Amino acid sequence: MFIYLSKKIAIPNNTRLKCVSWNKDQGFIACGGEDGLLKVLKLDTQTDDAKLKGLAAPSNLSMNQTLEGHSGAVQVITWNEQYQKLTTSDQNGLIIVWMLYKGSWYEEMINNRNKSVVRSMSWNADGQKICIVYEDGAVIVGSVDGNRIWGKELKGIQLAHVAWSPDSKILLFGMANGEIHIYDNQGNFIMKMTVTCLVNVTGVISISGIHWYPGSEGYVEPDCPCLAICFDNGRCQIMRYENDENPVLIDTGMNVASIQWNQSGSVLAVAGSQRAVSMDKDVNVVQFYTPFGEHLRTLKVPGKQMTAVSWEGGGLRIGLAVDSFIYFANIRPDYKWGYCSNTVVYAYTRPDRLEYCVVFWDTKNNEKYVKYVRSLLSITTCGDFCILATKADDSHPQYVLVLCNSIGTPLDSKYIDIDPLFVTMTRTHVIAASKEAFYTWQYRVAKKLTALEINQVAKTRKEGRERVYHIDDTPSGVGESTLDFGKAFTGTRDPICCITATDKTLILGRESGTIQRYSLPNIGLVQKYSLNYRAYQLSLNCSSSRLAIIDITGVLTFFDLEPRLTGDSSGERSGDPAGTGDPLKFERKDVWDMQWANDNPDLFAMMEKTRMYVFRNLDPEEPIQTSGYICNFEDLEIKSVLLDEILKDPDRPNKDYLINFEIRSLRDSRALIEKVGIEDASQFIEDNPHPRLWRLLAEAALQKLDLKTAEQAFVRCKDYQGIEFVKRLGNLHSESMKQAEVAAYFSRFEEAERMYLDMDRRDLAIGLRIKLGDWFRVLQLLKTGSGDSDDALLEQAYNAIGDYFADRQKWVNAVQYYLQGRNQERLAECYYMLEDYEGLERLASSLPENHKLLPDIGQMFVTVGMCDQTVNAYLKCNQPKAAVDACVHLNQWNKAVELAKNHNMKEIGSLLAKYASHLLEKNKTLEAVELYRKAHHFLDAAKLMFKIADEEAGKRAKPLRVKKLYVLAALLVESYHDQVKSSQQSRAKGKKSEATSALDGLLEEDAATSHSRIVDNAWRGAEAYHFFLLAQRQLYDGYVDPAMRTALHLRDYEDIIPAVEIYSLLAICSSANRAFGTCSRAFIKLESLETLSPEQRQHYEDLALEIFTKHSPKDNRKSELDSAPEGSEGKLPNCIVTGRTISEYQFWMCNICKHCALEQDISNHRFCPLCHSSLA
Repeated sequence: MFIYLSKKIAIPNNTRLKCVSWNKDQGFIACGGEDGLLKVLKLDTQTDDAKLKGLAAPSNLSMNQTLEGHSGAVQVITWNEQYQKLTTSDQNGLIIVWMLYKGSWYEEMINNRNKSVVRSMSWNADGQKICIVYEDGAVIVGSVDGNRIWGKELKGIQLAHVAWSPDSKILLFGMANGEIHIYDNQGNFIMKMTVTCLVNVTGVISISGIHWYPGSEGYVEPDCPCLAICFDNGRCQIMRYENDENPVLIDTGMNVASIQWNQSGSVLAVAGSQRAVSMDKDVNVVQFYTPFGEHLRTLKVPGKQMTAVSWEGGGLRIGLAVDSFIYFANIRPDYKWGYCSNTVVYAYTRPDRLEYCVVFWDTKNNEKYVKYVRSLLSITTCGDFCILATKADDSHPQYVLVLCNSIGTPLDSKYIDIDPLFVTMTRTHVIAASKEAFYTWQYRVAKKLTALEINQVAKTRKEGRERVYHIDDTPSGVGESTLDFGKAFTGTRDPICCITATDKTLILGRESGTIQRYSLPNIGLVQKYSLNYRAYQLSLNCSSSRLAIIDITGVLTFFDLEPRLTGDSSGERSGDPAGTGDPLKFERKDVWDMQWANDNPDLFAMMEKTRMYVFRNLDPEEPIQTSGYICNFEDLEIKSVLLDEILKDPDRPNKDYLINFEIRSLRDSRALIEKVGIEDASQFIEDNPHPRLWRLLAEAALQKLDLKTAEQAFVRCKDYQGIEFVKRLGNLHSESMKQAEVAAYFSRFEEAERMYLDMDRRDLAIGLRIKLGDWFRVLQLLKTGSGDSDDALLEQAYNAIGDYFADRQKWVNAVQYYLQGRNQERLAECYYMLEDYEGLERLASSLPENHKLLPDIGQMFVTVGMCDQTVNAYLKCNQPKAAVDACVHLNQWNKAVELAKNHNMKEIGSLLAKYASHLLEKNKTLEAVELYRKAHHFLDAAKLMFKIADEEAGKRAKPLRVKKLYVLAALLVESYHDQVKSSQQSRAKGKKSEATSALDGLLEEDAATSHSRIVDNAWRGAEAYHFFLLAQRQLYDGYVDPAMRTALHLRDYEDIIPAVEIYSLLAICSSANRAFGTCSRAFIKLESLETLSPEQRQHYEDLALEIFTKHSPKDNRKSELDSAPEGSEGKLPNCIVTGRTISEYQFWMCNICKHCALEQDISNHRFCPLCHSSLA
C-alpha cells in the first residue's frame, strides 16, 4: 500500500483537537477539542466530469456544523452507524447523544452523573447497546433508545477503555494501570487478560487503544487476528480472540496516541510520535501494520502533537487530529488484482464466506466469472494467463501456485515449500520468491493437447522445468539445478524485497539496496548493482534495457542495464561500457504505480498522487487527473481501472470504471488528419513512426478512398488483411461500390447496406447480412425483393432464425420458422422439447416411409411411454424388431406378442417366460399375472392367480379379499375360453370343414386338461367364499333360516374352506334357527375331525352336552335341504343372491360367470353378486 497527505482543514481559533471519529456508513467526520468544541464535517466530491471518480475528484466540505452543548474539552466521540447517532462526552462527565434531523444534528438525549469523567464509550456491533466507563470504576450499559440496561461500580479500579466483542457477548475493560479485564455482557468478571507484549517492560504504562474488528466485511484469512491492544510505550499485541495464548506481538518503537482498524480488518493504523535521531525531537508518525504484524508503511505528519486517528468507511482515506488541524491522507491499497487479455481479475473478502471471492471480469463482453479461493496470497498476470498464489492448508506448510486462464479455469498448478511473498510471471516462466530463495517454473499451456498427452505431461515432471535457488547462490546458468527446497530455508542477512522479470532478464532487489540480475530462461547471475536505497517495486521495459525502481518512500528512479546509444548515426556508444548501471538523474516523488509500454522501451505511464503522467524519453506530457490503477499500455493507449469504485460494489462491475487514455502523439495525429489533411499527417507520422499511427493514417486514407496512401500505411503497420482489402477495392470500378465496401470494413453495416440497396445490389446486401449472421435482416431483404427470391436462401434463413430461437430455448418461436424452413429434424426436437406430442405424431405421419428421422421420433415416443405412436413410427421405417422391443420396454406385452406373431418373430415367447420367471424370483407374483394377462397368456395368469388365492386362504386372510382373488382367477379362465373360441372361429373362416374345426377345438381344450381343475371348476373357490360370506351376512341380519340353508351348501366345499369353519358356522346358524337335529349332526362332524387337538375336541363335547341337555336333537320342521331334490339334469342350481335352491323353470343367469339367481331376487341388484360384472 502507499499513503500520502492530501488535504488539511484548520479548526477556527486554533482550538486544539482531542479526538476525531469518521462515520463509516454516511461519511460524517466528528471532531472534538478544547472549550467544548464539537464539529461535524462531511467531505463530498462535486464534479461534472464522468471520468473523475474516487480520490481524483475534488472534495469540498458539504457539511460544517458546530454542535453547541459541551462546556469542557470533548474527550470521547463514538458513532452509532446503524441508527445514525453520535455520542460525545466532555471532561465534566456530560454525555450527549445527537441525532440527524433534516440535514442537521440536534441533541436527542443528555446525561450527567456529576461524579466522575467518562473515559471511553463503545457501541456494540449491531448498534443496539452502548457501554460507558467512568474513571471512578462505574460502568453503565444502555440501549439505543436511552434506557439503562444495567450498571455496576467496580470498586478501587480506575477505568480507561472499553470494547465489545463482535458477537456482543464479552466486554473488555482497560484499566488505568494497563491491565485488561474480561467480563461477560451482564457485567460478571471472567478473567484477567494475559498481556504478552509487556514482558520485561518496567515503569508506568497506560493503554493507548483497544479495537476489536467486528468482521463486518469478512476476514483476510480464516482465523485471522482481529483484536488489537496497544500501549503508550509502543508495545502492541493482536489477538484472534480474548484469551489467545500466542498473539501477534509488535514493538512500534513510538509513543502511541491512538489506534484503529480499517473497514475490512486488513490494516491497523497506529498513530503517535517517534524520536527522530537526527533532529533530536519528536516527529508525528502513523505506522501501518497487517493483522500478522508485518509493517506496511510509515506516514510522517507535520505539527506538534497528534491525538487521534480515524479511517474512512471505504478504507481509502484516513483522518488525523493534529494540534488544531485535521489532516487527510489518501491510501492506495495493495489490492489483489491483475489484468490479462481484456479481463480484470480482482479479489475481495465477504462476511458470509471464509474464502476470497476472485472475480474474472471480461471487460469486452461485460461478463464475469467468480471463483472462491481459500487463503489467497496474491494475483499475478501476464499475457492471457494469471497465477493465484495460495496457502495449501493449515495442517501442511505448503503453498500452491495455480495457473488460470482469463475466465478462471485452472490449467496447471504447482506445490512449493517456500512462501511466495513476491511473484512475477513472463510469457514462459513463473518466478516466486520468499525472503531467502526463489523458485522458477517454466509453465506450459496446453493449446491442443489430447487427454492422453496431458496425462503423459503430468507424469513426466520434466527435470529442469522447476528449479530453486538461494539468494546467496551464484548460478552460472550452465549446470541444471535440481528441485531441492532444502537449501531454500538457509537464512540470509540480506533478504529479498522485490522481483520483476521479462522474457530474458530476471531482477531481484534486496533490502540492503543490492540488485541482482539473472539471465532467463537458464538462470545465471549476470551482475550485481548496488543502490543506496531499498527498492519497493521494480519494473523492466520491453527491451529489458532500463529498470524503473520505486522505493519504500514512493520515489521513482531509473537505472540503465544496457549501455544506451547516443543519437550519433555512426552508432558509437556514448562513454565506455563500464558506464552501464549509472542511475539517471531523474526522480519523481509520491509515485504509487507505474507501467512501461509493451511496444516502446522509452514510453511509460506513472501514477503520482491523483495524477497520471505519460513520459517519452523521460519527458512528461501534461498530467491527467485520475486515481485508477494502470492495466495496460500499448498502441499509444493506456487502459486504467478504477478499482476503488469497483470494490465498493464488487458483484456488479461497471464498464464506466474502465478508462482509456490516448497519449499525445495519437491525439496530435488524429487532430492533424482531421484539420490539416493526409499529406501533412503522413509526414508527421513518418517523423514519429508507430504502427498505431500508421493504422490511423491507413483508416483515414480509406475513408477518403486514397488507396495509394492507405496501402503504404497498411504496409508500414504490417496489416496483411488491410493490404488485401485495398487491392480488392482497387479492382472495383464503381465509386459508390468502394464507399460501401469501406463502410462495411469500418463496421458501419447499416450504411453499407443502404448503399448496396441504392445501387440495386440486393444480393450484396444479403451477402453482407449473412456474413454478419443477421438472419432476421436477411429474411426482410429476401421478402422485400421484387421477383421470386431464392428459395434455398429463404429456407436457409428460416432455419437459421429457428436455430437462433432454439439456442435460446424459445421452442414455440423456433417451431414456426422450422415449419417454414421445412427442417424436419429440428422440428421433431422442438416438438419434443415443447411436449407437443400431437405435433410430433403429425410430423411422423407426414414423413415418407423409411425416412431417417422416423427411428428418432420412435425413440422420443418411447421415452414418454406412448406405445401406439412408437409402434407406428417403427413400422413405418420397417423396424418391427425395434417396435417389439419398445412394447416390451413399455410393458405392453399384448401388443408385443401380437406384433411378434404378425412379423413371425420367434423370440417373444422365450422373452416373456424369462421376464415372468424373473418377476416370480423376486416374489412379484401379481406383476407376473399382469404380464401374462397383457400378453394374452390367460391360462398361465389364471394358474398364478389361483396359487395366490390358495395362499391367502391358507393365511386365514379376510374372506372378502380371498373371494376377490378367486373371482379374478375365474375371470382369467373365462378370458382363456373366449380366446380359444375366437381362434377356432378365425380358423373356421378358412377353407376347413366344420367337423375339422370342431375337432381342433376339442383337441385344443384337451391339450389343457392337465389343468382341468382350473378350467372346469374355475368358479368353485369364488362360490365357496361367496356362500361363506352370504351365510354370515344373513345370520347377522337375523334371517336365520336362509342363513342355515346357505351354510348347508358349504358342505360341498370342504376342499376350499376348512371343515372346522364350515361346521362351526352351520352349528351356530342351525341352533339359532332352533333346528337342533342339523345342529347335532354338525357337532358330530366337528367332534370327529382329525385336525382338532384333544383340548379343542373336549371344548366341543362340553358345549354339545350343554346344548343338548336343554334341547332334544330334533329339527322342528322337516329340512327340505337334507333331501335336496335332484333335477332331471342332476343337481339343481343355487340362487347366488339368497342361497336357495332354484326349482323354477325361469331364472336369471349371469353372462360372465354363468351363475343363476331368481328373477325377483336379482331385480334390485345392479351387479352380479358373485363376479361383480354389470347387469347391463
